[in-house]
Amino acid sequence: MNRINRRRFLAVAAVGAAATRLRAQSAARVALTIPAEATGPHMPEDYVGLSYEVQQLLDPGFFSAGNTGLIRAFKTLSSRGALRLGGNTSEFEWWKPTPESPEPEHPQTREVAGEPKAEYYPVTAEAVRNLAAFLQATGWTCLYGIGMGTNTPERAATEAEYVAKTLGDRLQYFQIGNEVDLFGRHLRDPKTWSAKTYLDEWLAMARAVTRAVPTARFGMPDVAGNVSWLTEIAGIWPSIQNPPRVTTLTHHYYFGGPATNPDVNIPNLLKPATMARVQMTATTATAAANKMGVRVRMTEGNTCYRGGKPGVSDVFAAALWSADYSLLLASNNYSGVNLHGGTGKSVANSVGGFLPGDVILKDAGAAPAEIASHPHPFYTPIATFGDQYAMEPVAYGLKFAGALSGATLVEADLTSEIQAAGVDGTAYAAKLPGGAMTVTILNKDAARDLDLTLDFGAGKGGIAEAETLYAPALDAREAHIGAEPRHGALKQGRFAVTVPHALGMRVTVR
Repeated sequence: MNRINRRRFLAVAAVGAAATRLRAQSAARVALTIPAEATGPHMPEDYVGLSYEVQQLLDPGFFSAGNTGLIRAFKTLSSRGALRLGGNTSEFEWWKPTPESPEPEHPQTREVAGEPKAEYYPVTAEAVRNLAAFLQATGWTCLYGIGMGTNTPERAATEAEYVAKTLGDRLQYFQIGNEVDLFGRHLRDPKTWSAKTYLDEWLAMARAVTRAVPTARFGMPDVAGNVSWLTEIAGIWPSIQNPPRVTTLTHHYYFGGPATNPDVNIPNLLKPATMARVQMTATTATAAANKMGVRVRMTEGNTCYRGGKPGVSDVFAAALWSADYSLLLASNNYSGVNLHGGTGKSVANSVGGFLPGDVILKDAGAAPAEIASHPHPFYTPIATFGDQYAMEPVAYGLKFAGALSGATLVEADLTSEIQAAGVDGTAYAAKLPGGAMTVTILNKDAARDLDLTLDFGAGKGGIAEAETLYAPALDAREAHIGAEPRHGALKQGRFAVTVPHALGMRVTVR
């Protein structure tokens, strides 16, 4: 799987050799100057993350030391990541500390198409104990979500106390409430619900949790997409007396959706305007975080909300998107990215009971075997096929970006120089912990190659090595990461390389 196909091999082997006339005419020539100093944000070692529904805990064997296949998949993705548990289903969980614990009374909620049905379920002490063993086995930490929509401060505190004691140093922080900016749809009165009323409720719960767990830390507000709530909360925060300890502002992001929306397609996913809108969100979020003296994390997101779209979310284009998205947020001082996934059942339950992507396949006349061959949900980074687990293309993009975890990014606008040449591509430079300089180039263009000259400075020497993120085509249901068979020494601090279209490449100078 890690071997490069012949087309990719020949494209990169053309470095320093004569290319065909047609190729030379189609390639864009760009020179990038790489600053010697890394003065940008630090990318934490646990930058890579996954997001799952809390309802996944209903099966205590899923996140457990016995689920060796899932442990292996997590460790392949990252040796140090952050598992976020939350999602729409978190608003309907209730804490069941013992087998004899009675189910509490629940408030009535409105049933709305596309929102989860009010199907309450218990989170048990066994599930939390197994989660602790799973985290220990993977080397990952946890962002633990506690429901707010149908919960009480007292129950939240009781659950938090047990979770904190059981997870120990594997618990990064608690989140209370999921996509709270959308509560007005079915959980709160839309006439009165606002960032201010949310904050009042959150403070009551967070203070109850802090009384039970004095060392408790929190991420909030975990909005679906309305990052203006972060700005509003940051403005109110200085007036709060003895606030709970918030370490992270959090929000979600999905490129588009649902799957039936024709605008959710590969060209729109990869075009520069998509990342320009991401940058606008990041600018607002980081400004609010700076005001509060914390960082930002994107705790739930993916290509297409409500389970993803077949042919977009589960193909190589999603790998290039996730690599670019992750590195763009890292360059904006985000502390991490959690791509959402899980089993088809848990995600379907979180969005009203079914996956719109299944409707697309059935309407297209797909055979049962073809439908089963897709990951469910379609956007999941790690797919479940019976008792087997497989990393999907979107996870390979996250892994490719995650190779910079622990690095310090270089403040340089390399992307604009590539796009000025008429190529849909991006580039990010960083200094690795050992001192090596690395440049990640993502050529998302469907047709044009990049002939790059990377200038590290006349006094810079060393050997340049390349690694690629590749597949046969943008719509291929596969992705691979592999080392290039060729490398070379810098000449007067420069290194020339061809980055073919629809391919990611990382050049590291040691």
